[in-house]
Amino acid sequence: MRTVSTNPSASAIYSESAGQADELGGRQMSDVTSIVFVVDDDVSVRESLELLIRAAGWQPETFASAQTFLSRPRPTVPCCLVLDVTLPGLSGLELQQQLAGRTDMPIIFITGHGDVPMTVQAMKAGAVEFLTKPFTNDVLLDAIGGAIERSRAAVRQESEMQMLRSSYASLTPREREVMALVVSGLLNKQVGGELGISEITVKAHRGQMMRKMKADSLPELVTMAARLGLRPARKA
Repeated sequence: MRTVSTNPSASAIYSESAGQADELGGRQMSDVTSIVFVVDDDVSVRESLELLIRAAGWQPETFASAQTFLSRPRPTVPCCLVLDVTLPGLSGLELQQQLAGRTDMPIIFITGHGDVPMTVQAMKAGAVEFLTKPFTNDVLLDAIGGAIERSRAAVRQESEMQMLRSSYASLTPREREVMALVVSGLLNKQVGGELGISEITVKAHRGQMMRKMKADSLPELVTMAARLGLRPARKA
């Protein structure tokens, strides 16, 4: 996280060629499904950034106001938001507040009127970068690349959690009871004693439960239970 301010000529801002953007590496060029949202009320900035972002291999979507951006359905792919601080109506900092907790969409602020308090506020609220105009294209593209990687990790984690919750939801009440006792460290015979069922029946429920949870071992099942926030069952 950093504040960057460089002094290239005005014509250099947002003006690198597609060839220069391509040279930044295959990571950007192959990342065709990732979306880079741009919210800026300056049409020339939006158009320039759209060309730059597309040339770098990402999918750009531009908006003139925060309100327009908020009407867009939540994306399900890795993404980030390049956000101007000063906007008509809802400001960039106010939009950031409304998006609090959205770890799947890191925010990169850009501004021509930045000051220390503003930067501190944005970074404390979770912005990954705060770039002060003028800045070079490679600085912005590097910031976007890092933000997309963060988003990809968050999207992957959320997808894994959804699958985990779905697997747990597929368990029968008895299988959930068996799981809770198993991850607490009880042996099959002990689980049977707790539930008043035979050890053979416990083994059958445990096998079904492990299959549905897609757990290959007890340690993996314990990890899953922890991620789900399940409390270990009390031992008698």
